[in-house]
Amino acid sequence: MNKKFAKESYTEMNELVLPNDTNTFGNLMGGRLLYWMDICSAMAAQKHSNSPVVTVSVDNVSFKRSIKLGEVVTIQAKVSRAFSSSMEVRMEIFAHNLPEGTRIKSNEAYYTFVAIDENTKPRKVAELIPESEEEIKLFDEALQRRELRLILAGKMEVKDAKSIKSLISAMKTV
Repeated sequence: MNKKFAKESYTEMNELVLPNDTNTFGNLMGGRLLYWMDICSAMAAQKHSNSPVVTVSVDNVSFKRSIKLGEVVTIQAKVSRAFSSSMEVRMEIFAHNLPEGTRIKSNEAYYTFVAIDENTKPRKVAELIPESEEEIKLFDEALQRRELRLILAGKMEVKDAKSIKSLISAMKTV
């Protein structure tokens, strides 16, 4: 199976927050942001897998700052780790106030996708090669996030989660 660098999946999407995207307080509705994030992260996963993908999990979405009417949302997505047929995609979301010239990080999240073939069956994806320190850190931590997702979904027993066990053991020695 071939290998790909994380940077090859990088995808950036921009959206202007319009009145139809906001709640009664003039803030971007969370559901609209999640929709845009799903689109952007799916494109990153498709770049990595060279195939259609389906969303299998949405986790660790943190809302640090509301995004206001008239601001521009920038979503940056990149595959952080590839497993057999699944890929974890990390996103960072920024709010730009163009008249003021400000850019503030408002959110980050992890989505997981599975690559599918023409029969909608899971297919193998390329191995991910992290390069930068941040990419290596995200790659290493992705196994813990994956095991936690599988445990929460009832697809893995805690006793079988090797990376989480080592994390807990490391925390006990501190």
